[in-house]
Amino acid sequence: MRLLLFLIFIVNLSASQSDYSLRMAVGKPTFYSAADIALGKFGAYRDDLKAYNIDGGYLLVKDLFEWPVDLYLKGGLTFYNETAQKDVYGADIYIKAYYNIDFWNNRVRFGFGEGASYISRVLEIERIDAQNHNDNNSHFLNYLDISLDFDLGKLVKYKPLDETYIGVLLKHRSGIFGLINNVRHGGSNYESIYIEKNF
Repeated sequence: MRLLLFLIFIVNLSASQSDYSLRMAVGKPTFYSAADIALGKFGAYRDDLKAYNIDGGYLLVKDLFEWPVDLYLKGGLTFYNETAQKDVYGADIYIKAYYNIDFWNNRVRFGFGEGASYISRVLEIERIDAQNHNDNNSHFLNYLDISLDFDLGKLVKYKPLDETYIGVLLKHRSGIFGLINNVRHGGSNYESIYIEKNF
């Protein structure tokens, strides 16, 4: 709880309403596939493996085609806390669309991002997944960033927190069924929670 309050304080140091976003997330790896997670199956592979992520974004288009869709260019750095090997560092770059749902003076956003991901060494969960399927690994893979969040400021009716979003996130690395570096398995899914501020 103290960590969450600290993160809220940090991301609210800037004035609200501009073209930038900053997100901080923490997550754990899972052996569930992205399809399993979409169907409501959750669970960490191991509690001692974690990923700490910070992402920044720039608003490219607001209300795309007059729909309630905002388009961002985003980039992020991730520290993967590994136990069986040295820690891993990663970088992601992607385009992310947010579909905004406004109701009862609140906002919920569904986000879908697509891009590329690079890691300094193969993650433990990716290595195990590849071994289980007699497949390859790669430092460079496709990246999906799928999220669902709500506007904390609108929920608690506290204007300084407007456009401060708290949500859940799936960080997904994959070879797109072998299209990238011949990786059919050997990717990873990290179930995460995050706080994001537009400023």
